[in-house]
Amino acid sequence: MRTLATLAVIAATFCVTHDASAQGTYYPWCSRYDAYSYNCGFVTWKQCQENISGMGGYCYQNPMPPPVVEQRASHKRKQQRAY
Repeated sequence: MRTLATLAVIAATFCVTHDASAQGTYYPWCSRYDAYSYNCGFVTWKQCQENISGMGGYCYQNPMPPPVVEQRASHKRKQQRAY
């Protein structure tokens, strides 16, 4: 019973400390191996070319645009004006 309670506390701590708003990494290059297999996980064109060497395929720019980073709202309090 104590083990279960300990695991629940650890799981709850992980859920609270995990940043859900973190953005993933954008990779601008993709490789396509056949009609159904592709990998969009390359930072440079050279990495993509090295990946497909020996097994065939081709490299192309990632058709998805980079994610838009939203500005967080400022937490400064605005002064209230007394008229």
